[in-house]
This record gives sequence, C-alpha cells and structure tokens, in this order.
Amino acid sequence: MAYVFIHDGEPLESALRRFKRKVQQEDIIKDVKRHSYYLKPGEKRRLKQALARKRARKKFMKKQLHR
Repeated sequence: MAYVFIHDGEPLESALRRFKRKVQQEDIIKDVKRHSYYLKPGEKRRLKQALARKRARKKFMKKQLHR
C-alpha cells in the first residue's frame, strides 16, 4: 500500500505527483490489472511464452542494429 504524507505548506499537486510515482514504483497498477480477471493456466502459459518471444525478438533486433 502506497502512503504519502503531505508536508506543511506543500502544494497538493506535488504530493499527488509523489503518490503517482510511488504507486508506479510498487507496481500496484500492474498487480490490479493482473487480478482483475482470471486466466486459465494454459492461457497464462501462452501469454508468458508470447512475451518471451517478444523480448527475444526485441533483443535480437537491438543486437542487429548495433553491428
């Protein structure tokens, strides 16, 4: 759970910016999206494999670009 304490005389926008940064660092949004619907084990495996292929393709293209 992300907590942000507002300091004396601190504008609300600044505190909100700090809160957003803390939420992003703790991956709270990613966790909420992941738990918002159920994935069957097979679907989860296929998604994981697809992400691995995407990362490998990206790494390969980056390697080809720097040659």
